[in-house]
Amino acid sequence: MDGKQEDVVSLTEENNPLLRKEITKGTFICIAFVVLIAVYFGSVMGVGVMFSVIMKTAHDLLLNTCFYIMGVAVLAGAVSSVFSEFGVTALLNKLISPIMKPLFGLPGASALGAVTCFFSDNPAIVLIAKDPGYAKYFKKYQWATMINFGTTFGMGIIITGGILGIQSGKYANSVIVGLICAIIGGVVSNRLLMRKTKKIYGTEEGVSDEYLDAKTEQTPAGYRKVRDGSPFQRGLNATFDGGKAGVDLGLGIIPGILIFTTLVMMLTNGPSIVDGQAIYQGVAYEGTGLLPYLCEKISFILTPLFGFANPEVLGLPLTSLGACGASIAGAKSLADQGLLNGHDMAVYFAIAYCWAGFLSSHASMADAMKTRSILTYAMFSHFIGGLVAGLVANYAYMLIF
Repeated sequence: MDGKQEDVVSLTEENNPLLRKEITKGTFICIAFVVLIAVYFGSVMGVGVMFSVIMKTAHDLLLNTCFYIMGVAVLAGAVSSVFSEFGVTALLNKLISPIMKPLFGLPGASALGAVTCFFSDNPAIVLIAKDPGYAKYFKKYQWATMINFGTTFGMGIIITGGILGIQSGKYANSVIVGLICAIIGGVVSNRLLMRKTKKIYGTEEGVSDEYLDAKTEQTPAGYRKVRDGSPFQRGLNATFDGGKAGVDLGLGIIPGILIFTTLVMMLTNGPSIVDGQAIYQGVAYEGTGLLPYLCEKISFILTPLFGFANPEVLGLPLTSLGACGASIAGAKSLADQGLLNGHDMAVYFAIAYCWAGFLSSHASMADAMKTRSILTYAMFSHFIGGLVAGLVANYAYMLIF
């Protein structure tokens, strides 16, 4: 009987890689990790203060940051939907197509993916790439790079709108420089990954049906689908539909903002200063100052590369690896404290926009496109691309301004 049970367990684990034994070594690693974080913060701040800071920081982020970003997302979603309904997105696609081949090594059709991801999120590229009518323009080695390409442009309107809304557009020049440099980083990311996909798939193989969604509704070339009704009704429906999508996106980024930003703020900020004394009061945004301390130790590397005037800024692009919305929250907080100048904002924007939460989306995108075999190299390539974006932004901003 025991032998049969072992066979069943073995067969179950083999057929379903998501199944694990109830208790594994990962259980104890998780416990050790949580205890390590709790002991570190508790030993520096005190246990009671630690919990007070966590709760109050998360509460303040929810009220003053999450809803702000949700408002941006609703407006951005409405604009995106209206643009798509009345052909503005198609026009942008036509204008951008000629530069796709020389920059990214991709056919002109890839411009549609860039524009769509800019007005939505990274995973939007999956829905487009799996459309047979879209994939026919690509060789397989080009098509496989869509996970990096889409991430380069994903969340564009959200992060752009979020930063432009800080202090009445004070950082507009930083956004322009950062946007251009982020695309340069995306070119590096895509080209690096393409070197790998050429070796794996060759340069002649097309995209076979096993990778595509044959059920996707086809639209004849040169046409677009529109809603029913008069132009006014279509515009109204597009506005509401896009706004609802913005609400969904705004709700979706709340966990990332509360979790990642709270942790990063607690690792970045120090205690409150009262009458010249550093004191922990258990208020929002207090922290241990670990990240600035570490930045000072490696400033001889970071200063030539990124030129951050304040080491606290380093936490922003690191946060964007997991949640771009959370990094916008951190940027707003630092800007309100006067710790973010135009140069640092440009460098942060370039890195954050290029990365745009790829740690939390890359794996699922590769899985959906059935390209898990290149996931590790894709993530490494995109990480390098983000660093290049920040490096270029550093010197570009100094040269221009």
